[in-house]
Amino acid sequence: MAQGLTHKIFYAIAKRYRHSPVSRWIVLVADMMSLVLSFAIAAVFALHDQGWQIEWVPLMTQLFGCLTMTTILFFVTGTYRGIIRHSGLYDVYRILLSCGISFLIGTAAVFINNNTELVNPRLMPSYTMLAITYMALGLMMMIFRIVCQRIYNEYVKKQLPWRNVVIYGAGSAGVIAHNALKTDSQFEYRVIAFIDDNTAKVNQAIDGVPIMQAKDVLNAKFIEHKRVKQLVIAIPSLDLKQKQNIMNKALDLGLTVKSVPHIKSWINGTFSSNQIEDIKIEDLLERESIKLDNMNVVREVLDKTILVTGAAGSIGSEICRQVIQYHPKRIVMVDQAESPMYDLQWELRNTEPYKQHTEQMAFEIANIKDAVRMREIMGRYRPDVIYHAAAYKHVPFMEENVYEALAVNVFGTKLVADLAIEYGVQKFVMVSTDKAVNPTNVMGASKRMAEIYIQSRSTESTHFVTTRFGNVLGSNGSVIPLFKKQLAAGGPLTVTHKEITRYFMTIPEACSLVLEAGAMGEGGDIFVFDMGQPVKIYDLAVKMIQLSGLQGIEIKEIGLRPGEKLYEELLATKENTMPTYHSKIMRAQVRTYPLNDIDREYGELRELMPKMDEMELVAKMKEIVPEYVSNNSVFCTLDKKN
Repeated sequence: MAQGLTHKIFYAIAKRYRHSPVSRWIVLVADMMSLVLSFAIAAVFALHDQGWQIEWVPLMTQLFGCLTMTTILFFVTGTYRGIIRHSGLYDVYRILLSCGISFLIGTAAVFINNNTELVNPRLMPSYTMLAITYMALGLMMMIFRIVCQRIYNEYVKKQLPWRNVVIYGAGSAGVIAHNALKTDSQFEYRVIAFIDDNTAKVNQAIDGVPIMQAKDVLNAKFIEHKRVKQLVIAIPSLDLKQKQNIMNKALDLGLTVKSVPHIKSWINGTFSSNQIEDIKIEDLLERESIKLDNMNVVREVLDKTILVTGAAGSIGSEICRQVIQYHPKRIVMVDQAESPMYDLQWELRNTEPYKQHTEQMAFEIANIKDAVRMREIMGRYRPDVIYHAAAYKHVPFMEENVYEALAVNVFGTKLVADLAIEYGVQKFVMVSTDKAVNPTNVMGASKRMAEIYIQSRSTESTHFVTTRFGNVLGSNGSVIPLFKKQLAAGGPLTVTHKEITRYFMTIPEACSLVLEAGAMGEGGDIFVFDMGQPVKIYDLAVKMIQLSGLQGIEIKEIGLRPGEKLYEELLATKENTMPTYHSKIMRAQVRTYPLNDIDREYGELRELMPKMDEMELVAKMKEIVPEYVSNNSVFCTLDKKN
């Protein structure tokens, strides 16, 4: 019965401090009480030798002196500041340090007094009493912490949900991850094995956990037998390709995958289990970082006035972030979207490393279709370089809103390009898309028409450059944010076709290449980027479900949307590429159009705009872009007539 009551008391204490540490003042009082008890033990030994003749005043004076001196040292060494349930070797060091210094000070004081008799010798403890007191104190303080840890582990940890974990990496990061997992307050993590590629470490152990080879752990038999649920990658410097192979293998085995971030990301240089990061789909699609010749971009941007259209969008905002760091004279950010523009303004004015360049920033709410407003902006700022990222990009929307696609993507671009020539802009860099190649939809065709127009407009004073690439990871409206929303709602994840593939690139990578390509362009150039290997959207959905750790999420095939095609291309069938000095950027050799023909065709298209007859507008687009063949769209009938 007494044992049952003890268990209840311990459980109540552990439950009280389950999510918060014991107050350091309680720990300090406990350590002071340990000193009193230690002194009492030492006094018992001394009184035994003296025939139990108790002199209370000298005894209490000695206790008061020891208590005062040692408490001061507790404050100096900070023995009471550590979280009790996480006590380790450093806490033992602080205990031994405080007890050792206290003993040395006490013995020094007794020695000096024995030779000088500054105070009555009876008021000073003996060397034996000091030795017993501080030996007992150190032992008691350590026992107190061990008992607290045991109570926590027995009465709280065992009540927590458990997870069997494998750590990839038996180096220092792996050991730190192991220690961090042991102290987690949300789960009881049981590290089953370390994996390491260094054969010299294999068959050894860390804290009783065996170190094994990857092939012996990352297999269905081991994972199922040991009921492993999670893999933690604890090699921050791991080669990207190797890391992706490990992640893919773990996901295929049904494991959730996390990783230890680089030490630079640790909070105040320390690491805890909640800093172990979830692996994101972007990590599986990431490529080796691109090396840029920043001097080219510096020459293009340094001390110049830069204007960015579509500045609040995914691509435009990243261009702004990167351009700011090259110290332009001024960067003028233009967008018609008020709320995203406000968010961008707040970010750039309040976060590092951008806020130090606040004086160089200008934010303008404007629509690139508005000739009066754009002329006023151009006249006021007189930009040297324009990065034109403003455009409508959503294929299904533009299939239903032909007028807007033309008004913004074609005639908005035309307006900004014409003003660039009028105001003597040195370079105009347009962000295009792989959907402009052999377009099957209104959006892609409108971007191809924009390419054709600016390609023909290069002059000796204004150079026009086009950059063409595929999808960017995490951009507004892309498939990955959509999948994340669908996962949060419990599914299903929707794909238009099981075989649909797309090229992917990270936003910073794409924008870095835009800046580099823009710097190397000499006028009339179309640059295409090395997008790597295309990715099946269905496979992407499967990986995202695996990463989420959710079970039973359905993937639903809903059919191609209007204007959508299965495979994107970076080059049209009649186009070829030439290498540039940068391995990831190629110069496309594309068909050129006579300037007079373009002016006539675009003039005729503009005359059709007020009628807003979508069939008539699209028919004219197909006339200007002969390779535009609609797919899964109401405009397919126009192709059948040809």
